[in-house]
Amino acid sequence: MMKYTYTILVILCLSLSAFAADKKSPYNLLVIQTDEHHFKTLGCYGGKIVKTPNIDWIAKNGAIATSFYATTPVCSPSRGALMSGKYPQHTPVTNNNIKLGENIVTFAEVLRREGYATGYAGKWHLDGDGKPQWGPKRKFGWEDNRFMFNRGHWKMFADGSNGPRVGSTKNGRPDYGLKGADEKSFATDWLTDKVINFVNEKKGKSFCYMVSYPDPHGPNTVRAPYDTMYEDVKPPIPRSVNKTRAQTPRWASKAPRITADTIRVLMPKYYGMVKCLDDNIGRILDTLRKNGQIDNTIIVFTSDHGDLCGEHGRLNKGVPYEGSARIPFLIYTPGKIKGGTVVNEALSCIDFMPTVMNLMNIKHGQKVDGRDATTLFTGSKTDWNDMAFIRSTSAGKPWLCAVSDRYKLVYSDMGDPWLFDLEKDPDEMINLFNDPKSKKIVTQMTTQLRRYSKLQKDPFADLPEIKSAMAAALGN
Repeated sequence: MMKYTYTILVILCLSLSAFAADKKSPYNLLVIQTDEHHFKTLGCYGGKIVKTPNIDWIAKNGAIATSFYATTPVCSPSRGALMSGKYPQHTPVTNNNIKLGENIVTFAEVLRREGYATGYAGKWHLDGDGKPQWGPKRKFGWEDNRFMFNRGHWKMFADGSNGPRVGSTKNGRPDYGLKGADEKSFATDWLTDKVINFVNEKKGKSFCYMVSYPDPHGPNTVRAPYDTMYEDVKPPIPRSVNKTRAQTPRWASKAPRITADTIRVLMPKYYGMVKCLDDNIGRILDTLRKNGQIDNTIIVFTSDHGDLCGEHGRLNKGVPYEGSARIPFLIYTPGKIKGGTVVNEALSCIDFMPTVMNLMNIKHGQKVDGRDATTLFTGSKTDWNDMAFIRSTSAGKPWLCAVSDRYKLVYSDMGDPWLFDLEKDPDEMINLFNDPKSKKIVTQMTTQLRRYSKLQKDPFADLPEIKSAMAAALGN
């Protein structure tokens, strides 16, 4: 009898072991974020000048979102939204250098509570004015934040006995110089080393790591050999550089105009920064492959906002134009997202947290403003409200924007509303708002924008000019 019982126990144990072996291990999560990155410089988004095979690999073997937007196209608000799944007015990071609210639960904190090893390296920009301010005391779930710095677009870093430091100084203060920068000290390379070290340490363990590169944000400088790699390239000059006043909304009319000559000077270095990023992301992917982690790691590539790169005669960001507000978003999820998936529906930073938590089979339990877009990425969607909402910072003249995969509607406290047809007018130079043929789409998008404003308590919608313009569009 005892022998019989023992046999049964052995069989049971073997069965349980087999079940455990067959059970899919939890996904790791690796988030790669760049700063001020124009999506058109990437091969997977149609870029022709810079070869980006490693970033493109994520799209080829996962999914690419073609209409993904920053909730506010500047650093801090966008980053706060990505971390929390909440609109800037709720984080309450509505402009740069505002601290993330103490009550905010990030996706990192959710995963930390689930037993994941968490870490962060690179630019944070959610702890106020500190610059560079290494390893902020408020971690928001990022347990290993030794290499997190709050602000700045530093070009060189170094490790010291007292921790990390900026590798270039002037008059005893950190500066953006890169004299002597090499493959160990240049910011992109240095941060990549930190990612690789963390990933190697966590072999066989569940981890969540985020690296936030300060490039390709200005200043447009990069280490050799990337600094001369594109010096003979002739950057394409956008049609919108020479647009007329009638083709320029008032919310876009205040910035200094730049010329084609400025574009020709600045863009080769920008391309070099992008190429350096791609090469380093290749190093990360190779490490995951070598460690056998590539098949159970979700990899996300995105940015906090874009850079107009001369479009509309402007640089940088802060406006609802595509080059400023639309950002790259690629996600690789082995076993769940089919390689080569293209998602055209409009999404934004707030949709990241609920989506990635579902893909990881994690019940996050947080009240978020974003939508779970899992069905779009897995190809199982049946219906989708493809509208995203963008807002200006809390500084200056406000604007509100609704965007779909084709149209963009902007209400502003500065002049007439604008409606762009992104399919027929990709340069965003023609206002269709008062075109009788556009009345239906204006009504639909204004209704959605008003609904968003009421639900999300966006104070911009109550400003007199915006409120009256929306009411007029709806006939009430």
